[in-house]
Amino acid sequence: MPQQHVVLAGSKRPVKSDARRVQDARAEDKVSVTISLRGAGTNKDPEQRRADAETTKAVLGQLGLETADESKLAQGSLGMSGTVAAMNKAFQTNLGVYHSDHQGDFRGREGELKIPAELKDIVTGVFGLDQRRVARRAVFPGSGAHGAFTPADLEQQYNFPDGDGSDQKVGIAEFGGAYLDADLQAFATKHNLPQAQVDVVSLGFTPARTLQEIQRLPLQDQKTVEAFLPEVMMDVQIVAGLCPAARISVYFTTWDQKGWIDLLDQVLQDRPVTLSVSYGLAEDDPDWADAAVTEINKRLSAAADLGITVCVSSGDDGSGDQVMDGLCHVNFPASSPFVLSVGGTMIDDSGEQSWWVSPGTRAGGGGATGGGVSVRFDPPDWQQNVSVESRNPGGKPGRAVPDVAALAGPPFYDLTLFGHSAPNGGTSASTPLWAALIARINALLPGNKQNRFLTPLFYQRGTNGRPMGQTALRDITTGHDNASFPQPGIGYPAQQGYDAVTGWGVPDGVALLKALE
Repeated sequence: MPQQHVVLAGSKRPVKSDARRVQDARAEDKVSVTISLRGAGTNKDPEQRRADAETTKAVLGQLGLETADESKLAQGSLGMSGTVAAMNKAFQTNLGVYHSDHQGDFRGREGELKIPAELKDIVTGVFGLDQRRVARRAVFPGSGAHGAFTPADLEQQYNFPDGDGSDQKVGIAEFGGAYLDADLQAFATKHNLPQAQVDVVSLGFTPARTLQEIQRLPLQDQKTVEAFLPEVMMDVQIVAGLCPAARISVYFTTWDQKGWIDLLDQVLQDRPVTLSVSYGLAEDDPDWADAAVTEINKRLSAAADLGITVCVSSGDDGSGDQVMDGLCHVNFPASSPFVLSVGGTMIDDSGEQSWWVSPGTRAGGGGATGGGVSVRFDPPDWQQNVSVESRNPGGKPGRAVPDVAALAGPPFYDLTLFGHSAPNGGTSASTPLWAALIARINALLPGNKQNRFLTPLFYQRGTNGRPMGQTALRDITTGHDNASFPQPGIGYPAQQGYDAVTGWGVPDGVALLKALE
């Protein structure tokens, strides 16, 4: 009797907008998937979770899949592998090879997945069949202008409390690229800093560690690695420059939905104080499967419950977030209510203001801080005391982003790449700065005040009747709105109090430490 299958809710994916199907995937090629089980991200009864895993293994084993990884069962994930033919049979899909100018060749699918009926209500997501990218770096290529901020400059600008992040664990998320030990050493030497301890954690992607290793790669792979290398080194150098005594874990994962799940499962296992994520994609981009957003958000919720503050960049393309439909959009996972969403500023002779460089998009040679109102997430309870009206026609209330901000635009950050100065910025820079500050502060807090999810605290009113975001941050009230041109051509303004451009503002580290004590 044929195996009965049912639709896996939230699994529908359209054809990638800029891609075409070239051919069927080879039936004998091996595929690894991460299967999300019900209750993922929660402290579900271990016996029930084990029973769910055993049922899943047995049912999918009959269809030709093998168990590959059970190390993340506590987080609700089960790794399985099999051939393309077995995956097609198990999930009633038709895997193919697709091509886009942006990504090249990749394995993909379209339509809904189906799972064996016995797994209904047990399996909530299957990730890894489709390798289309659902992460976009938020790095803004620096102009090489003089005056880029050093670690000491940043400490002064944002009044960092004394300390070096001793005994703190900081995570950094990376999708592709490489990690050059020599550049971190050169950066530390240049700024008279001790060498930070960095652990490279490979989650389906193993990065090159030297220039020689990069040069031995095929030419196209070299170009890809070199395109994303500046992002990696910027993240690491900003954290290492401000928290040289912290233990820094750099998680290298794949660009697809599976990569996000695997990343967060590992973070939940490692439990750093904070995680810096400088990547994302418009929350309503059709390349996201609804099930993926749901399962990622479950794990972000679990991180918040563990007291991990996940810092996520709000994006560098203003109110449009690279979606050309005439509407305003925000980035996910920056729009999740379980993260600290980080926007950007720039600094000139007149002071610090919201970051906007014409035309408000990177594609046009400029850039602007992302920010706006979510269409996926309602306003969380802790955000009820702020009000941001959507700029979209008929727009409904939603989670407003960002929560906070820091330097993203000119004069950029003083960084090192291939042994040379390479100023850079974007909300990819303001995000690790916030992660480093959180680690510095956490090290100085009393034990009963450490390891807390900080975002809701910025909105809580203190004994003076004012939200902590107003008392511990410096409000940014000037600068251009974050409109991106030509579309949507409108944005959100910087104004007194909370706004959807710089949130509550930029940090005053000493004041923030005092407020959290």
